[in-house]
Amino acid sequence: MDFSEFEKRIVKVKKMELPGEAIQFKMAPIARLKELKEQARLKQNARKAGVMALFYPSETNETHLILILRKTYKGVHSAQIGFPGGKLEPEDRSLKETALRETEEEVGVSRKVVSVLKQLTEIYIPPSNFFVQPFLGMTHTTPHFVKQDDEVEALVEVPLSLFMDDTTLVTKKITTSYATNIDVPAFLLNNHVVWGATAMMLSEVRELLKQTL
Repeated sequence: MDFSEFEKRIVKVKKMELPGEAIQFKMAPIARLKELKEQARLKQNARKAGVMALFYPSETNETHLILILRKTYKGVHSAQIGFPGGKLEPEDRSLKETALRETEEEVGVSRKVVSVLKQLTEIYIPPSNFFVQPFLGMTHTTPHFVKQDDEVEALVEVPLSLFMDDTTLVTKKITTSYATNIDVPAFLLNNHVVWGATAMMLSEVRELLKQTL
């Protein structure tokens, strides 16, 4: 979709109700996710993070979404596709500020040029014990991306037309921190398998876009 048309239509999301957990859970890899989320609230020891689903115009003015491939490291999200974002730091006044700061740090897009359109549905990630707050945003000009080399392996620029294509919805066998060789729902984007929490958050973004565009 031409970005100028996307800009006109996407602002409608500000007044829309969120699809919420029901649409997230369609892409959930484990049935016990809701139960684990309630357990985390009772424990009150989960950490917090903010991430940004950022749309932007490509150099040909086509609408794209930026995702990142994380570095390989000793952690549960090693070498996975995700949104720009990270954990809440003491200097952050809100999770929105966290998402903007981390987006600037990880992909080089200044927080000054990002319009945050909507706060999405919070999600709990059991393996890392994080509550993640996603935000939907856009930048009106083509970014000059600069990846954070110590945390980001590669930038993944996903065309909106691909993201909205039903053929990107697949089922893949995955070995996780809690199970071996299980079937999980996923998105296949730019030849990357996107599953787990990122797929769940993308599911809500996609549902909002289906209602808007």
